[in-house]
Amino acid sequence: MKKNKIWFVRVLLLTATVISLYFVPWKILFTWLQPLPETIQEQVDSAIDYGFDGIIVCIDKDDENLEFYTAGYHNRAQKIPAKPDALFKIASVGKLYHAVAITKLVSDKKLSLDQSLAHYFPELADHIENAEKITLRMLVQHRSGIPNFTDVPNFWVNPPKTKEETLELVLDQPANFLPGEDYEYSNTNYLLLGELIEKTTGEDKFQFIQKEILKPLQLKNTYGSLAQIDMDRLMSGYYVGIEEDIKTDDNGFMIATAEDVAKFIRALNEGTVFENDEAEIYANLYKYNHTGLIPGYQTIAEYHKDLDAVVIQFTNTTNFNGYEWNLSEINYSRIIKILERAQNP
Repeated sequence: MKKNKIWFVRVLLLTATVISLYFVPWKILFTWLQPLPETIQEQVDSAIDYGFDGIIVCIDKDDENLEFYTAGYHNRAQKIPAKPDALFKIASVGKLYHAVAITKLVSDKKLSLDQSLAHYFPELADHIENAEKITLRMLVQHRSGIPNFTDVPNFWVNPPKTKEETLELVLDQPANFLPGEDYEYSNTNYLLLGELIEKTTGEDKFQFIQKEILKPLQLKNTYGSLAQIDMDRLMSGYYVGIEEDIKTDDNGFMIATAEDVAKFIRALNEGTVFENDEAEIYANLYKYNHTGLIPGYQTIAEYHKDLDAVVIQFTNTTNFNGYEWNLSEINYSRIIKILERAQNP
């Protein structure tokens, strides 16, 4: 009887092991365990083996001499190789620019971080739960509790055409938590912040960002919409399982070259984007690095203090149900390891 129990337990353990092995993300594990290549270009080339159609990497070590690495396609159908100076939809990396813009308006006493959403948008007071308790600071820091509009089922299948339609998706919905009591990343926060910039300045939010941030930094390859660019300069975007290029989808996100993003990230981290008391305000407000993900476009934009280097990575293939984001992060982390090895041989 005792032997039968032992045998039964062993069978159960073996079965559980086999089942667990079935669910192991082997592609990620295999990628992670690969030997680190000698050069950054070799690692960038490996990204194509991971399933990405194209990749751009920009490394800014001193704000003067930038290094660029590319692999794959700028346009798959036309067999155009990836270009280091291509434009790219930077998705949520744009939140950094918005947070800096808010900081400048706070410094100029045109906004208050402790004022309520209901104060700035009285027309929304009865349509956003806890609007009278949600502060501007909570919006910037994703602590408002307002639902994220991109979490609405099938949002990316048939996205709204206007900002008003987008906001409608979350109006009159229950809050996800009480203001300030938790953290939850919500694109709705930054939709409202963009509207607030326009309401406060009386101008288009990108015009304000351009005037207050881009021009002082001499960033001439950052744009606010597809309407402002030569579409041939925009790197194609692809979603796994969809053959056609989806770059013409107007998601309303900022567009920039890797070089412009790298220079902005350095200016943000070194404080040269700020004036007067802005650096102090921002230090207690938002982050200094960011990632971005929308259909067809993945961005990682970070400053690495120990290396004194900004590393920007653009990859143009996504799959929200797959491992593309994880693979992008692994590829990025391996590039950082190569840089660390070169600095500390």
